[in-house]
Amino acid sequence: MKYTLIDIPRIKNPKGNLAVVELDTIPFPIQRVYYLYDVPAGSKRGGHAHKNLQQLLVPVSGSFDVVLKDGKHVERITLNRPDKGLLIENNIWRELENFTSGAVCMVLASAPYDEADYIRVYREYLNYLKEL
Repeated sequence: MKYTLIDIPRIKNPKGNLAVVELDTIPFPIQRVYYLYDVPAGSKRGGHAHKNLQQLLVPVSGSFDVVLKDGKHVERITLNRPDKGLLIENNIWRELENFTSGAVCMVLASAPYDEADYIRVYREYLNYLKEL
């Protein structure tokens, strides 16, 4: 499956740590940044795949689970440290769930928003994979 847990460089300081994402931290230039927050208990986010987009998910605060599917395998990754990010390549289905109270998921994306890049129905995703 095309994902990688990456270490985000951090600078430790007794006054508070600093995490740094620079161009050499991830394999793509950042074209878009957004974040999910105030996700109600029991809610899920994601539920789609991207044809071309790559993303780095960072748990800025709290924790949440990311369920990844590639049509053959399913993996669940818990993100709960702001110095660990999940790099998700294209053509991977993702669902985010089990958000703790106050959790914030920051997403760094390789391209601006483009609805044509999304596959939002899982059956269509599976059919798309067969065409690759």
